[in-house]
Amino acid sequence: MLTSLAPPFTLETATAKVRAAEDAWNSRDPDRVAMAYSEDSKWRNRSAFINGRSEIREFLAGKWSDELDYRLAKSLWAYSEYRISVRFQYEYKTAEGKWFRAYGNENWEFDAEGLMKRREASINDVPISEEERKFYWPLGEPRPEDHPGIPDVK
Repeated sequence: MLTSLAPPFTLETATAKVRAAEDAWNSRDPDRVAMAYSEDSKWRNRSAFINGRSEIREFLAGKWSDELDYRLAKSLWAYSEYRISVRFQYEYKTAEGKWFRAYGNENWEFDAEGLMKRREASINDVPISEEERKFYWPLGEPRPEDHPGIPDVK
């Protein structure tokens, strides 16, 4: 059993940290997600630059009001003592009913307590049809353990 998800990371703790982040983001709860970041966390999300927990909360609330039916899968790419890199995919639809799959990479840096102090995200959106969707678990819940996630999803 894991006792800490704070650095220095091992393969086991880095993998668990990625899954914990995925589960939090799938909750679509800006307050829950923001608590994983340091008070002075710095983000680059696409072309947006975001500073601190309150801006993170505000950004996420806006994101999930625009990106409906949001479901996310993350996969560990690499890690070191205080850094983790992930790749991810998420699906969402717009208010007009248009579906997208977003593909991206994130680089994370943590403080000694395990709070993320820096997040750099590069993301591309690809239009998909509703029939092309791959993520169907219940909205707001974690991805089921038996779902293939990223490695087996194209």
